[in-house]
Amino acid sequence: MLFGFISGILGLLFSLLIIAFFILGERKILGYSQFRKGPNKVGFMGLLQSFADLMKLVFKFKHYGFQSRSYSAIIGVYLLVLLVIFYCLIYGSYFSFSYNNFSFLWFLVITSFASYSLLYVGWGSYSKYSFMGSMRSAFGSVSFEACFMCIVILCGLSYNSYSLNVYGENSLFLCFMLPLVYILYLICILCETNRTPFDYSESESELVSGFNVEYSGIFFTCLFACEYIVIFIFSWLGSVIMVGSGFLGFIVLFFHLFFFMWARATLPRIRYDYFVNFFWVVCLPLLLFNFFLVVV
Repeated sequence: MLFGFISGILGLLFSLLIIAFFILGERKILGYSQFRKGPNKVGFMGLLQSFADLMKLVFKFKHYGFQSRSYSAIIGVYLLVLLVIFYCLIYGSYFSFSYNNFSFLWFLVITSFASYSLLYVGWGSYSKYSFMGSMRSAFGSVSFEACFMCIVILCGLSYNSYSLNVYGENSLFLCFMLPLVYILYLICILCETNRTPFDYSESESELVSGFNVEYSGIFFTCLFACEYIVIFIFSWLGSVIMVGSGFLGFIVLFFHLFFFMWARATLPRIRYDYFVNFFWVVCLPLLLFNFFLVVV
C-alpha cells in the first residue's frame, strides 16, 4: 500500500515534468503551423519557457474578500486537483507491484466526478458566460462517460479482465482488431479534455479563456496543469489498452500527444448541436454495435 502511494506521487511528479515540455512542444508546433516561431528566448531554444511561465503565475495572487462565492469556487479547483491525483495514483501503480484487478474501472469512477468540478469552477466565476461554458463542458463530460463505459466493457470482454497490467502484458492489439473503436476513443478523449474541436468551455467568442477566466495565480495554474495531465494520462491509457506496453506503446503514446497538438492546430470548433448528435446518435450506437460483434 505504501509503495503504491509512493509510486503514485512519483507518477504525479513525472506527469508534471512531462506536461512542462508538452506545453512547450505544443506552442512550438502551433507556431510553425502558423508560419511563425514559438518560444525561443528563455533558455536554450526556449526549453525553460514553461518553467518561467510557472514562476510568473505562482507569484500572482488574487484577493477574495469581496466575493463570498469565490471561496466556494476554490473547492472546484481542489476537487479537480484531487481527481488528477487519483489519476496519477493509478498511473503510478501500473509501474509498481501495487496491482489492482479493477484499475481500468477506477478510471470510469474518477471521470464521473469531473463534471462536478467543472460546474463548481464555472459557477464561482461570477459570469453567466463562464457558467454556460462550464455547463457545456460538464455535458460533454457526461457524453464522454457514456461512450467510455462502452469502451471499458469492450476491453473487459476482450481481455477477460479490468486490470491494466493484464492489458500491458498480454496485448491483443485492439487498434487492429477493432479499428473503429480506436478512432472513436481518440475522438472521445478530445471531448473529455475540452480540446479542439470540442472546446465548448471557451464560450465561443464571449470569453478569452472559458470558465476559468476569473481565476489567476496558482488556481489558474492548477486548472491549466490538470487539463494537460489528463491529456497525458488518457494518451497513456489509450496506448496501454490498444497496443499494450513496451516500445510500441511508447511510440503510440507520443502519437496520441502529437494528435492533440495537430487537432488544436488544424480542426475548427464544430457546432454544439452537431457535437451532441454525433456522440449520442452516431458514436454511442457504433460502440454498441462493436459490443455486439465482440459478444457474438
